[in-house]
Amino acid sequence: MIHCLLVISCEKAQEKLPILGNPVMRGNHMEYPRIKDFSFTNQDSLKISNNTFDGKIYIADFIFLSCPSICPKMNVQLKKVYDAYKTNNEVLFLSHTIDPENDTIPRLKAYTVEHDIKKNWHFVTGNRDSIYKIATESYFATAYPDENEPGGFVHSGGFLLVDKNRHVRGVYDGTNPKETQRLIADVKVLLEESSNQ
Repeated sequence: MIHCLLVISCEKAQEKLPILGNPVMRGNHMEYPRIKDFSFTNQDSLKISNNTFDGKIYIADFIFLSCPSICPKMNVQLKKVYDAYKTNNEVLFLSHTIDPENDTIPRLKAYTVEHDIKKNWHFVTGNRDSIYKIATESYFATAYPDENEPGGFVHSGGFLLVDKNRHVRGVYDGTNPKETQRLIADVKVLLEESSNQ
């Protein structure tokens, strides 16, 4: 009986998701990288900033609507995660366009209407350099123009799970259905962790 309890408690301890990035010691405290402050505009012409996500878990990615390669697959997979949590106001979604010149607010809005996205998922646009900078500096992601690539851009195909403290807690292959299921499960783990804090 004691052996069983020990095994269960070890399994529970292993369920906690890691905090990604290189920590820095500040006195006796270990500090992990946090998502830097940002301000963009969403499909409803609303200002979306880090304050929008205060006290929330969110999933971020970097896409563009005319993408001929991985974005359509990513959008299908992230919609599955959205459908799993769309009624939970503790979980939000943040898709950054890396092609703000073409992905205008009306285009982003039309996309959300077409895909029945009514709330909790922000498709944002803004200054191109600011989007590229936050991709590399906060999300460990890649985003930049390259005329030799399909669609004219290079970008990461990952989904990034961010906790209530603005720490990245997981990275998932946005084109892999198994990774989508792992993300759905990890969101649940993170929600449980948050409720116990």
